[in-house]
Formats: sequence, structure tokens, C-alpha cells
Amino acid sequence: MADIIKLLPDHVANQIAAGEVVQRPASVVKELMENAIDAGSTSIKLIIKDGGKTLIQVVDNGVGMSETDARLSFERHATSKISSAQDLFNLETKGFRGEALASIAAIAHVDMQTRTADNEVGTHLKIEGSKIVSQDVVATPKGTSISVKNLFFNIPARRNFLKSNQVELRHITDEFHRVAMVHPDVEFHFYNNGSEIFNLPSTKHRQRIVHVFGSKMEHRLVPVKEETEVVKVSGFICKPEFAKKSRGEQFFFANNRFIKSPYLHHAVVAAFEGLIKSDTYPGYFLFLDVDPSSIDINIHPTKTEVKFDDENTLYAILRSTIKHSLGQFNVAPVLDFDHDPNLDTPYSYKEKGAVIPKVTVDATFNPFQETSAKKNAGSSFRKQSTKGWEDLYEGLGNQHDNHEFSSVVIESESEEQGTLYTGEDAEEHMAGTFQLRRKYVVSTVKSGMLVIHQNRAHERILFEKFLGEITVKEGVSQQLLFPLELTFNKQELAILNEIKDSLTNIGFAFQSLEEETVKVTGVPMMVPESGIGTVLDRLMADYMEGYADGSISQAEMLAKALSRNLAVRTGDVLDQESQLMLVNNLFACKEPTLSPFQKITYTIISEGDIDKKFN
Repeated sequence: MADIIKLLPDHVANQIAAGEVVQRPASVVKELMENAIDAGSTSIKLIIKDGGKTLIQVVDNGVGMSETDARLSFERHATSKISSAQDLFNLETKGFRGEALASIAAIAHVDMQTRTADNEVGTHLKIEGSKIVSQDVVATPKGTSISVKNLFFNIPARRNFLKSNQVELRHITDEFHRVAMVHPDVEFHFYNNGSEIFNLPSTKHRQRIVHVFGSKMEHRLVPVKEETEVVKVSGFICKPEFAKKSRGEQFFFANNRFIKSPYLHHAVVAAFEGLIKSDTYPGYFLFLDVDPSSIDINIHPTKTEVKFDDENTLYAILRSTIKHSLGQFNVAPVLDFDHDPNLDTPYSYKEKGAVIPKVTVDATFNPFQETSAKKNAGSSFRKQSTKGWEDLYEGLGNQHDNHEFSSVVIESESEEQGTLYTGEDAEEHMAGTFQLRRKYVVSTVKSGMLVIHQNRAHERILFEKFLGEITVKEGVSQQLLFPLELTFNKQELAILNEIKDSLTNIGFAFQSLEEETVKVTGVPMMVPESGIGTVLDRLMADYMEGYADGSISQAEMLAKALSRNLAVRTGDVLDQESQLMLVNNLFACKEPTLSPFQKITYTIISEGDIDKKFN
């Protein structure tokens, strides 16, 4: 039998490695920015075009590379970070495998210019699909500039799997956040299609978080700090009242490297137990400093999943540290039976001393002697007349008939919840429905008993309603008497600008979308004024999570998100008229059997099934 095992050519091996290292443009951004950090840069520029498909450029002012190093850096497993296998257990740098540049060069056009401080001129390399096209001498500033163009140009199948420019830009922004937040001493600039998105000066951790996520984060952060023999914990957590429905602002960093750890995330959630709702997630920015030999970061190609030697101890320390911070800064409720808050000195009087009151005594005062002032006061009092008091009630005479109060309407103190629609013919069928456990609406049909899940049914009704309004552009808007100003960070503003047209078709009206501030002047009829900010937050969270895969259209995604957030909940009380309209509107839908999230909306229990229970 002939030999069948062969060595793969270098360009094929590089493309296979690229499949692990480069999954999308954000992967290239991560590798290039981490290389710039390892080069000792103090200023890094990231330039993106068309979601990274056309251009990804990273410019740094690091140590640069010599002519030989520049050529060798694109070879497989060539690195300056480690020299032996033992170094893998004591890593202090971001990259160490030596596969990044070789993998990137295998599936893109790479243009690199680099120069060290010792050389007067630098090196200019052009590589296309692992093939070096040219190598020239060039005048360039100290540091390195790498441009990656036409990603996956030689692998069309991989390029077709990339999402839209907005989705890819969102992933790039996430990677930019992860690198920028852990290195606040480095200055970062981020440009997309010629416009500047981020300009982050060198600062401290707290200011870096505020610069990235907006000024609203300033009053949400609670510092966390603890130092033990096992781990040094520092960073910030968000106050419980700002917990969100999405997992957006959650960052773990171990030894200045972003990591994902569901186990440690559970420790944070456990520390917030009793302070946040079960369906919300706390925000946190936590930095763990552990012994490099006690952590293995080489178990996954992306290096975001790590393995700790003693995770149980880390869990306990992290949970207790966060609980301590919540209590120390009076975020968590504390029972103190010996403390009386009424005796606390107000802040405005902290620096003020006690003032002795001054009392003056009139030694010549005689209470039995009538003074002239007293006489005048008495005479002036007597001059006041009560004549004409009847005029105060002029026009109200003889208006005491009971029929005059028939037009007075007394407003109910308890606001009716869950009312869907009203109908003139509802009186005929009110006895035909009832609500079971505040979760199901039960009615009768010819074949038996109809049981409707009120939340899922209302989601289906609203989904088709909003989807039609977005498509036909006939949404009804309720104008606000006073514009409502909401604060968002740059990433959230980008999402709002992306879906602004669809929101306008539904009924939202925006006066301005300025930096960190949004003025809302109108909302759909079903959105309460007090819940506008919450609805928009949940809408953007659902949009980011659901639309990221690009499998459905923007209109369908927004209709799903709005129906989820505005539908009646389990536990809401519906009157009989609302129950009837829920039934009628559900069966008027094009797809009444399933909710927008592919769950059954109703079931029919036949008379035969009921009879079997009595056999």
C-alpha cells in the first residue's frame, strides 16, 4: 500500500491556523492591539473601514522591529515572548504562540511599517496570502503600523459568513473596550470610516470606565479592593439599582487579560443575592492579580477561557469581598438597632459650631401698664368690620339640588392594569371568559375548553401589530408635554442611530441624538411615560443579543423586542372585557398558535378528555 500521510504546505497550514485565530475582524483587532501593548506602546490608534472587512489598521509608538525581526514575525511559531516550554507557566505578556501575524497574513493583504529607536529608517513589508510581495526601506516614525486589508480575500466561503458592517463593528468595539479598560495608562484612539468614535487619554481605572461607558457611570460605581495571599482583587461594581436585563457591562480581568469565567460570575451574582431581581444582572469591572503559575491561559485558542488552580478559594474571596464593599459603602441594607438616624448631623452643618442664643430683657417692662402701642393695636382691631361677608358666596345661592352633582367624576385611586382593548359588543360575551391564576384566560369553544397563555398571546398580538407599523410606517405617536432627556454611552447611541428609522415608524419621536444625550418628544401609545428609559434600555439589550447573529431582519427583531417588553405579564389582572378582546385579537392574527419566540400560545381541552377524568 502506498504512503498516504503527507506534510501540508505552509500556506495550507497557515490557513488552517487562521481558522482558529481569525474568526472575524474583531479577532484581528484583538491580536494587533495586544501586540501593540506588548511592544510597550503609550499611544495606540485603531482605524476601521466597513466593519473591518476593507481595512483594519493599528498604529503604535512601541519599540518597533528591526529588518530581520519584521521578516521573521510572519513565520509560524515565531515569537519574542517565550523561549522555552517552562515560560508558558509564567506568562507576563498578551501573546506567546507566534501564530497571530502568520495566520492573519495567510488570509489577507498585510502592509507593515516598523522602525526601532536605534535605526534612522524602517522596514516596509507587503504580504498577500502568506507570500511576501515586497520588502523596502522606508522613513517612518518609531513604532509599528500594520494594515490588514481585504480580510478573507482568498477564502470566499469564510467572507460570506461575516455579518453586516454594524454587527462586525459592534464586535470590534467590544474587543476595543476589553483592551482599553485594562490599560488606562495607555492613550487610545478609535476611528471608524473617517470619524472618531473614542478618544481616551491616559488616566486611572475609574476615569477610563467613565470615558468608555459615559458620564452616567460616575455615580453608579462602587470600589472593590481586597488583598490576600491567593489573589489581589480590585475594581468596581455597579450599584444594585442599576442592574440590567442584559449582560452588557460585565468584565473580568486576570493579570491584565480579559477572561470569561461563568464560575466567578456566579460568585458575583451570589454576592448581590437579595439586592437585585432574579432576571437582572449586576455590572462589574473586576481585576484579579494572581500568581502566573497558578493560572493556565493556554486551554483555548482565543485565550479568554482560563483555568485557575484553586477556583473554590477564589469564589469565596470574591463573593465576600463584594459583599463587604456593598456594606462598607452603605449600598446593602444594614440593621443597626443602636443607631438613631435622627441624631445625625446634616452635611450642611458639619463645619458649623454651636451659637449661644442672645436674650435681651426690658427691665422697665410693666405688664399692668397700658402702653400707647397697645392702645393703637386695640383700636385698629376694633375698626375692622365684618360687613359684606355674604358677598363671598355671591352666585352660589339656591344651588343645592342633587342633580347639579351628576357631572362630578371621582378619579379612581387604583389604576387599572392590563387593559388591552374595549369593545361595544363585549357585554354579550363577558360571562364566557375568566382568568385562571392570573396567568391563563379560559373560554369555551365548540370542541371543548380553550386555555390561553395571556403573556404569550399578547406577545403575538403586539408582534404582528408592531411589525406591520414598521413595514407600512403608520405608527401612532403620543407627543410628550415636556421632552424627556435620557443619557446613553457611545455604543448605545450608535445602536439608537442604527434603529432610529424603525423606532420612528413605530411611534417614537426624537428631537436630538447628541453626545450622550437623547431627547424623546413622542412615544407609541402603549408605552407609559414613566417607563420610556426602561423600554429603550431593554430594547437595545434585546437588539444586541438577538440581532447579533444576523439571522432575522431589523424590523422583526425590533417587533420581537417591543412585544416582549410591552406585553401583559403573568400576574397581571385582566377584566372580562380585556380577556374577551385578548381572545378575539389572538385569533385575528396570521399565526395565532405560536408566540414570536416559537412557544405555544393556547391549547384546547376537548370534552372527551374531560370525560376521561371521571371514568
